[in-house]
Order: sequence, then C-alpha cells, then structure tokens
Amino acid sequence: MALPSQPVHLSVEQVGALQQQLSDMRHDVNNHLSLIMAAVELVRHKPQMAERMLATLAEQPPKISEALRKFSAEFEKSLEITRP
Repeated sequence: MALPSQPVHLSVEQVGALQQQLSDMRHDVNNHLSLIMAAVELVRHKPQMAERMLATLAEQPPKISEALRKFSAEFEKSLEITRP
C-alpha cells in the first residue's frame, strides 16, 4: 500500500461524504450481525429450524466483507492511497 507523498487535503464535503459512507457501512454490518444473532437465537430455541437458518448464517459474512471492502475502497480513493 502506497501512501501519498504529499499532504492530502479534503473539503468539508469530502469529509462529510466519508462520514456518511462510514455510517452506512456500520449500519450494514450491524444489520448483518443482527441477522446472524437472530438466526442463532431461533436455532437455540427451535433446533428444528437449523437447516433453514444455515443459509441466512452463511450469507452474512460475505456481505459484511463486501461492505468493508466498499468502504475501504472509497476511503483509500479519497486519501489517495494506492495498492500495488
């Protein structure tokens, strides 16, 4: 990862956009984690639901990874951080 060689200046609008993207990412991750917790609780109280809940559980980690990847890409772009 290559950091910029000069100071990076962000406008108030750019900082606001990054803050909004961070907020959106946190919201998305919390939603996916909530689905995981709900599925686990359902299985805990109704073990017969385990097979149906497996898909929900398995879908969440990639969605969390994608939310983090998307935010990271925007963050790096805004701060002019490049990847080799």
